[in-house]
Amino acid sequence: MRLLRAALLSSSLLLASLARGAEFDLASATVADINAAFDAGALTSEKLVSLLRARIDAYDQKGPRINAVITINPRALETARELDAERRTKGPRSPLHGIPVVLKDNYDTFDMPNTGASVALKDNLAPDDAFTVKRLREAGAVIFAKVNLSELARSGVSISSLMGQTYNPYDLTRTPGGSSGGTGAAIAAVFGILGTGSDTGQSTRSPASANNGVGIRPTFGLISRDGIIPISYTQDTAGPIARYVADAAVMMDYLVGFDPADTSTWVGVGKAPATYTAALVPGGLAGARIGFVTDLVGDGSHPEHAWVTAATTRAIADLRAAGAEVVALQIPEAGHYAKNTGEISVSNFEVKWTMDAYFAGNGPKSKYKNLAEYVAAAGNTHPPVYQSLKKASEAKEDALRSPEYQKRLKAQAVFRDRLVAAMDAHKLDALFYPHQRRLVVPATKDPDQVERNGFMASSTGLPAITVPGGFSPPTKDAPIGVPIGVEFLGRPFSEFDLIRLAYGYEQQTKHRRPPVSTPSLPGEKFTY
Repeated sequence: MRLLRAALLSSSLLLASLARGAEFDLASATVADINAAFDAGALTSEKLVSLLRARIDAYDQKGPRINAVITINPRALETARELDAERRTKGPRSPLHGIPVVLKDNYDTFDMPNTGASVALKDNLAPDDAFTVKRLREAGAVIFAKVNLSELARSGVSISSLMGQTYNPYDLTRTPGGSSGGTGAAIAAVFGILGTGSDTGQSTRSPASANNGVGIRPTFGLISRDGIIPISYTQDTAGPIARYVADAAVMMDYLVGFDPADTSTWVGVGKAPATYTAALVPGGLAGARIGFVTDLVGDGSHPEHAWVTAATTRAIADLRAAGAEVVALQIPEAGHYAKNTGEISVSNFEVKWTMDAYFAGNGPKSKYKNLAEYVAAAGNTHPPVYQSLKKASEAKEDALRSPEYQKRLKAQAVFRDRLVAAMDAHKLDALFYPHQRRLVVPATKDPDQVERNGFMASSTGLPAITVPGGFSPPTKDAPIGVPIGVEFLGRPFSEFDLIRLAYGYEQQTKHRRPPVSTPSLPGEKFTY
């Protein structure tokens, strides 16, 4: 009789479970999860925007005070309602229909200022959307908010004259990486579902690494930079920051495309697949050959080297467990440039040229006509940024013909060829390494990131994807540890393959965990 009662109870629990249906949790929801809830009528874009606004109200300037959000789009709720109505009558435009996106505030938007997180640009209005923003709107995304960054994207710590320091939700005493740290922190704290970054040195991937997220730096020429406050024609890129590889892949489909306003995109024509989401296959690492670059780990001179190296060692074991062959190799040039990144960066040579073009492109109503005018009015700019821009504004007209600039361009080309040759010689699908050799730095008075490996992509134009690689040991300030990112780098236009590898690693490890500092609020979890 007892067995019969147990069987009946088990059957009742199973039927109740089936009746309950799916569980929704905003803290862990993917774009696919949100679309499933939309399709079931259990969630609307309007409700989703309201939930995100409540999180911003609770956690951005209150509670942990993440300090990431510069502006919430005043039409966000109205836009969400319109998209809900369109979904009911016509169906969704794309998987991004009704999905709230936060933008790094160096992306032009016709309906919100593009501040670059600079007090001197707080009312800078662009004539139209950046190419990528327009593509997102056309796909049905809600352009929800604009977020803080290292002022004008010119450092790796996400501090600015307009907002001050953004903090890392996983450890409120640390920076969130940069320069797209506002996006990284906002996505980790679930102030938005998807976000945009720009990456000149490592500025999309650094916040992904520091905030337990995913960041993609595309091949030069794949995604337009038009309408993004620039630094360097040679090194600037735009890309997604998300919580999951699948979400970043969805976003890539709507960021990639030819743009006549950015001549670099000529080289990307015909290079994108029908959809990057086709790379999201089970067992994506099976049979892959991955080259672990041994030159890009810490030398043991700092205690944090041991934590990052331990996480990287576990990552290699996970790659092998998922069916990949991992080959350890040395690339001496990588080790040299890891310690001497200035020898291979050209961004400072190109600032005046690119920013003059940006201001001119804003038309006759532009607040400034060129970089020199901006510098003359920008006394409140974060001091290190101000000094670098002042120096750039004084560059001579023939700076782009200087022997040093030409030397660095040549070094970039030689280094790119060396990395591709190493992949070819060892028959590798990608190179692999920790994104930083130490943890993201504390938020001191004038912080500066240290021992980063993002130069591997930014100095070569090669694509890279950063994904969660685990955590440092827990501490009082970091209850679950500080996130540690690992990076895959591939050949030109190999984004599809990198997404496949990264997805395989993500599914093998499932390192994604929400931060303790921004817990769930009422209404964020439900059953339908």
